[in-house]
Formats: sequence, structure tokens, C-alpha cells
Amino acid sequence: MDLTLDSTGQLGEALGLSEHLGDALWRVDSSGAKPVDAPGGLIVAGMGGSAAGGRLAIAALGPRLKRPLTVADSYSLPGWAGPSTLVLCSSYSGATEETLAAYDDAAERGAPRLVASTGGPLVERARRDGVPVIPIPGGFQPRAAIGYTLVAALEAAALAGAAPSVRDEIEAAAVLAETLAVEWGPGGGEEAKDIARALHGTVPVIAGADLAAAAAYRWKCEFNENAEVPAFCSVLPEADHNEVVGWAAARELARFSYVSLEDAEAHPRNALRAELTAGFAEVGADPVLRLQSRGETRVERLVSLVLLGDLVSIYVALLRGADPVAIPALDSLKAALAAR
Repeated sequence: MDLTLDSTGQLGEALGLSEHLGDALWRVDSSGAKPVDAPGGLIVAGMGGSAAGGRLAIAALGPRLKRPLTVADSYSLPGWAGPSTLVLCSSYSGATEETLAAYDDAAERGAPRLVASTGGPLVERARRDGVPVIPIPGGFQPRAAIGYTLVAALEAAALAGAAPSVRDEIEAAAVLAETLAVEWGPGGGEEAKDIARALHGTVPVIAGADLAAAAAYRWKCEFNENAEVPAFCSVLPEADHNEVVGWAAARELARFSYVSLEDAEAHPRNALRAELTAGFAEVGADPVLRLQSRGETRVERLVSLVLLGDLVSIYVALLRGADPVAIPALDSLKAALAAR
């Protein structure tokens, strides 16, 4: 694969996840955000890569959540949002129209707010209103700032009283990510590259249960944006109640691949379902890959799956001869929306 195709160093940004996790903790502290008693929990308002941290935080916290934590990926907040709910507005650019609308919605409802962004109108509104801002560094693609948005959401959950602090797990995940970046990077072993070679030329369907379900959605989005290919996400056990039927006809339609992301602490029945579902997928998918998370804590294991998917998607882009920074469809869509 031709690494020179990566014109803006997206591979390097993915490999920098360890540093991003550690730096993000400092940036949360620098915001001056204080604990808020929020019986209604935390809402992460954001879109795309800026919302990804919230989705992953839900998985990382899992059964430790004591109050609701949800992602609002639209122009308005859920109907139950109000003064008892902390709202984290996450927009890398600070100009995402849906997130700006959600910020205004939160203000109208009297909800306490927290902002994570590089600047733009969102930070201007937060400064005007005295809302704490977690400053995210500029120069990234929003999806490459995943370490920052994940930590922001995890810390916001703790501030809202929705979950305990998991700072020790974040620090451990940063150490693990540094090790895995060496192992999976361009100068390391072949595991991540071999996965990319196997998936190159296919339409990936990535599945996961429990903690791995959030990672599966991250993989799907990274394949869409980095590799610029269709990709789909499935969640077990739900996929076993409908999607599994479709594999018998898959070879007639396209060349699909199936990636089963698995976690050692998944529910035992979901672990069994992952094994059985991979067997059913073999009828219509080539290849079928089963990949295990790495690490001890929930945050570590989730981060390991995220890092692997980010790197594999970039390697697939390079195999396709595509620059992983290019997102022409998104740019065109935003321009069309802005013109109307």
C-alpha cells in the first residue's frame, strides 16, 4: 500500500490516540467545569465524529451508569430534557447546524450545558452564556479527534452524576493504545494490514454485541469516511432476529465481508450468538473475520477495537488508492444545505 497517498497524515492522527486520551484529561480540567446534580443524566448533542465519543462512552460505562446517558443527533433534544439534565454539546468545528440548534434548545429549556469544540459559533455562544468549554485542539478531521470526544463524554457523565469517574481506565487505555499503535502501525506487525487486505474490495458488515456494538458502529463510519466505501453495522442479538436470514442471498448481490467484533466479557449468550452468526454469514460473506478486544478494563478493550478499526479503514483506503482525508460527498452536501 502506498503511504504517500495519505496527504494529510490521517494515519499518524489515528496512531496518536494514546497522546490524545492523556491530553484530553488535561483539557477537561482546564475547562473549569464543575459537578452538576443532574438526576436526568447526560445528553451528548452532536453529529458524526463529534457524537462518536458519546456513543462509545455509553459502551465504556455499561452497567456502571446510574443515570441516563444518550446521544441526541438531530436539531432538538429529547422531550424529557430540562433543568435536571446536563447537555454536552460536541461539535469539532463549532459550526454544526444541528448541534447549534440543540444548544439553543437546551438553553430554552434551562438545561445546564457543557461544550466541547475548537471554536466557532458554538464557543461564542458558550462564552456569552458563561458555559464551560472543553477546548479541543484544531487541525484534525472530526473523526480523528475521537480520543478527545470520548474523554469529554466520560468526564461529563461523571460531572452529571451519571457514572463514576473512570480516569484510571482512561490512563490505562492510553498506555495500551501506545503499545498497539506500535504493533499495528506501518512499521509493526501484519495483523491490521492483513485484515485490510482481506476486506479490500468487499462491502463490510461489522457486527458486535454489548461493548463491541459501539465499536462496530465506529468501524462502519470509519470505512465510510476513510476508505470511501459502503459499510454497514449490525448489533447482536437483534441481527439474529432478522438480518441473519439475508446472508443466503448475499453472493448474488455483491461481495460482502463479515467482521465480528467480540469482547471477552460479553453476555455468555451473546458470545455464543457471535460464534453461530459468523457461521451463518459464511454462506454469503467472504471473508468472515472474528476479532477479539484487547486489554483489561472496559475502556481499554473498547479503545483497542476503535484503534484497530481506524487503522484498518485507513489501510483499506490506501489499498484502494484513495486519500483517507477526502470526503467529497459530505462537503458537497454541506455546501448544498448552506445554499438553501
